[in-house]
Amino acid sequence: MTPEWKYSSENVDWEELARLYLIAPLGHKDPTDLQIAFANSRFICFVYDSGQLIAAGRALADGKDCSYICDVAVHPGYQGRGLGKEVVARLVDFSKDHKKIILYAAPGKEPFYKKLGFKRMATAMAIFQNQAQALENGVIVDD
Repeated sequence: MTPEWKYSSENVDWEELARLYLIAPLGHKDPTDLQIAFANSRFICFVYDSGQLIAAGRALADGKDCSYICDVAVHPGYQGRGLGKEVVARLVDFSKDHKKIILYAAPGKEPFYKKLGFKRMATAMAIFQNQAQALENGVIVDD
């Protein structure tokens, strides 16, 4: 396999991207919402194998202070091959001139990101649109 890397949302099939997030499994994401989110992201990666979308990721960044890496997904059939690591590495490289690079990990994936140099933040806080679901999923804690 020789993956094809793209850094533009031109010709992206947003339905295909939504399916990737669903099977990755990172949950249901509306294709229109994904299109908006990726359009508003400073750095984006899409990885294809023979025309099939197999990985994606993005980073929201302000150009100097903070870059936030999110929505990194790899097709289950391609997981365990270093593709997720490579997506994150490229987004980190694109973000290298920022003072801090923040990443939001799905519960249970923290060890993977620790291997890539990320450290836990002691003071991270969040407000979710669906606080009860975030609490149930272990994304936030109720202290």
